[in-house]
Amino acid sequence: MTSIIKDPVNEDDNDHMAYWLSNISALLFLLQCSLKSAAQKPPAPTSFFSRMTQSFRSSSSNLAIGVVRQVEGKYPALLFKQQITAYVEKIYGIIRDNLKKELSSHISRCIQVPKTSKGTPINMFEELEGNCSPASHWEAIIESLNKFLGTLKENFVPPVLVQKVFTQIFAFINMQFFNSFLVRRECCTLSNGEYVKYGLIELELWCAQATDEYAGSSWSELKHTRQTVAFLVLQEKSSISYDQITNELCPVLSVQQLFRICWLFRDDKYNTPNVSPNVIASMKHLMPSDSEDDGGSTFLLEDDISIPFAMEDVTASMQVKEFAEVKAAAELAENPSFQFLLTD
Repeated sequence: MTSIIKDPVNEDDNDHMAYWLSNISALLFLLQCSLKSAAQKPPAPTSFFSRMTQSFRSSSSNLAIGVVRQVEGKYPALLFKQQITAYVEKIYGIIRDNLKKELSSHISRCIQVPKTSKGTPINMFEELEGNCSPASHWEAIIESLNKFLGTLKENFVPPVLVQKVFTQIFAFINMQFFNSFLVRRECCTLSNGEYVKYGLIELELWCAQATDEYAGSSWSELKHTRQTVAFLVLQEKSSISYDQITNELCPVLSVQQLFRICWLFRDDKYNTPNVSPNVIASMKHLMPSDSEDDGGSTFLLEDDISIPFAMEDVTASMQVKEFAEVKAAAELAENPSFQFLLTD
């Protein structure tokens, strides 16, 4: 397994990695079902009635499981389980980072709406050089997400892991766009807001088609970008109050982030005015004195590279009955040392 993971060819092959993630997750689940810790062993009952009750419960438990028998977890087995857990986390991280890498090139083309040779924003569906419209850049992101989801489903990766990886991917997309709004003046425009809004509609549709089983809470991870875009495309900004911005339009954004976006915004289509000076003054009053001129660096979003699940999340999402038709290998079934694999 170590040699497979360390092979650069395998690491770049999501289909290969998804296959191993699925199989190792299943192995981890079966280990979780099979091993019991001596520390968790209940005290032996003293009365005849208690012994009968425990025997009945034990029989019922075995009938419910119907596939695996619990055995005492000794050090080698527990160490093996730790290693398998580490492999699940490692392969998950490889798959997630592969998709981030693939999406990065597409995202870079969607952060700012392309312009004509005269410097004016191009129409969303107007063809550029190479017969490629701005909308096609967003379509490339959707195609990558569809391909990736198909690979995970075809390899039977547990849905809980699929949810986690897409949640982190959407958080990555959110970070890329939102940070661009904070540090690049050319991104904080009305036309660019409309461009990104088109992409958000496509991403919301993708989440609906993927269903909650696989997309999970992915859509909510885009809240910073969604609220910023809602502000950029808002008409008559000069009439909106500070309370309306913070409580209704952009409640998730900090005052520093709001100030930065308001300060950078420019209507490059109709030249309408920005928010009122009173709104800017309210923001300045509430901001720390040293945060106005830091270029947004102290309140940029960070990429989440954590492992966002516990092994209990994985094992709890799987069912023993999924393995009911799996037979023990003949070599093990014939070996007296592995009789515990067989059920009555």
